[in-house]
Amino acid sequence: MAYYKIEFKPRAIKQLKKLPTDIITKVSKKIDELAETPRPGNCKKLTDSAHSYRIRIGDYRVVYSIYDDHLVIQVIKIGHRKDIYK
Repeated sequence: MAYYKIEFKPRAIKQLKKLPTDIITKVSKKIDELAETPRPGNCKKLTDSAHSYRIRIGDYRVVYSIYDDHLVIQVIKIGHRKDIYK
């Protein structure tokens, strides 16, 4: 089985570092799991983009794009659900 490479946009790295420590652990674990299963059962496809999805981790969201032809997952945004879609 092929594993996807996970890349972060600079903004996503900054957003991840600002989260509480316990949330960083949970979010990092879920992002690592995306390498094996890029479309887990709790992911939702975003309507405004052909490649974008989001996963829910409690009150936090991770928005990412999947590029199947290159086996790459690019993490775009990470944040609280009230702020992530702005």
